[in-house]
Amino acid sequence: MTIGIWILGDQLSKNQAALISCGDNYQQTPVILIESSNYVEQRPYHQQKLVLVWSAMRHFAEELQQEGWPVNYQITDDFATPLNHWIKQEKITQLRVMTPSDRSFLKIIDRLDLNCEIKLIPNNHFLWSTEEFNTWAKSRKRLLMEDFYREGRKRFNILMEGNQPVSGQWNLDKQNRKPPKTNLKPPEPLWFEPDEITQDVINKVKNLQLPTYGKIEPFLWGVTRQDALKVLDYFITTRLATFGPFQDAMVTGEETMWHSLISPYLNLGLLEPKEVIEAVEKRYNEEDLPLNSIEGFIRQVLGWREYMQGIYHHVDENYPQNNWFNHNEPLPKFYWDSSQTDMNCLQQILQQVEQTGYAHHIQRLMVLNNFALIAGISPQEIEDWFHAAFIDAHDWVMQTNVIGMGQFADGGILASKPYAASANYIDKMSDYCGKCKYNQRDRFSEQACPFNVFYWDFLARHYDQLKTQGRMNLILANLKRLSQSQLNTIRSLAQHWREKLKENSQ
Repeated sequence: MTIGIWILGDQLSKNQAALISCGDNYQQTPVILIESSNYVEQRPYHQQKLVLVWSAMRHFAEELQQEGWPVNYQITDDFATPLNHWIKQEKITQLRVMTPSDRSFLKIIDRLDLNCEIKLIPNNHFLWSTEEFNTWAKSRKRLLMEDFYREGRKRFNILMEGNQPVSGQWNLDKQNRKPPKTNLKPPEPLWFEPDEITQDVINKVKNLQLPTYGKIEPFLWGVTRQDALKVLDYFITTRLATFGPFQDAMVTGEETMWHSLISPYLNLGLLEPKEVIEAVEKRYNEEDLPLNSIEGFIRQVLGWREYMQGIYHHVDENYPQNNWFNHNEPLPKFYWDSSQTDMNCLQQILQQVEQTGYAHHIQRLMVLNNFALIAGISPQEIEDWFHAAFIDAHDWVMQTNVIGMGQFADGGILASKPYAASANYIDKMSDYCGKCKYNQRDRFSEQACPFNVFYWDFLARHYDQLKTQGRMNLILANLKRLSQSQLNTIRSLAQHWREKLKENSQ
């Protein structure tokens, strides 16, 4: 039997399961990576995402070659043609592939007509396997992230003292929600200049005859494991201690705040979740850093990231088609072109996404997702935009984060309440509102912030559905404070805005 290995674009680790399944026989095991232009026709991806993935693939192929792996790197249209040619050339009888993180790519593999056996090797890029998550989930009425996170802390002995959490508290979120101060100055992020390989990819993407999104330059992301490790170390050294308190804050001109910027590297396999968590916990033990910063960061990796991947494979395949509120408004064009909105918060964040492919979790959830939710935009359209626009986006990331968490389109499988909010939240957690033409405190005039208008209209439109969600009852009680005349005014303004957004979407 002659074994060959196909490495996918988000499996760029020397410890990935298909590679290590061959033991020490690497010099006799042919490897292939395929850069497919047909695959990126699915949606108008951010140009920097294409550069990141393809450059990281090319660099990884070079690293494997330097270690003695016989590597074949193909730049082509489809997957089947180069695979069949390579299989015939190398006389491969069994093609090993680490199981894709995304179901959509698994379907691509299933449809391939290859002249050899395809063997899927269980994915090892997460701490929890799909089977382990399903076993945990079967015994539960509600799949709460908090329960899963605590189970993970105990299972992997992270921030634990025996059977109890360090400090006696599992969750220090209350210490990590401070609004931004005046003259807040986070440390500069660590960026990289493109090398020759990356520049070649930039030139290729510039010349693609495909619709794309965003600006391609300056491209400053890392593209190798060495780069990713530097970013991780830089975060731990310069940002980790003060990461917690302002992790939800949004400040004009401060694109990254104290965030780690490692999600693109984790999601491509250039970093492993275990090494990230252990490095952070090690620094905490050595220097006694603030626990709220440590716990807040580990919660994101050990909690949310693992939970989202687990949910993605636990739910039915029709999950991304969920639409609990029956929202069907089209996606406004300003999501694709920030200059087409005069709402400052949206313009600031969308402009940032265009330039970098990045926005932090509160910008994504409480502004971009929140607006789509309360305005009644199709969950499928906003999910498709998130997948195209963000540099760390993959099916397993965006379906759960957008369909479940951001849009509550699954009716509460993932989240315990919709993440809907008025302009009050954005005003509290950012400096955006002070520079906006709309009044963040107004609900009843043409100058009222659209977030206010849509928020109260959303609560009124979906009152009967929302009252079945226990955590919403206190919020819904606030509707009774509005007179019928005030509610009618809000509904009229909301309808006006919906018509305006439809015009913007055409």
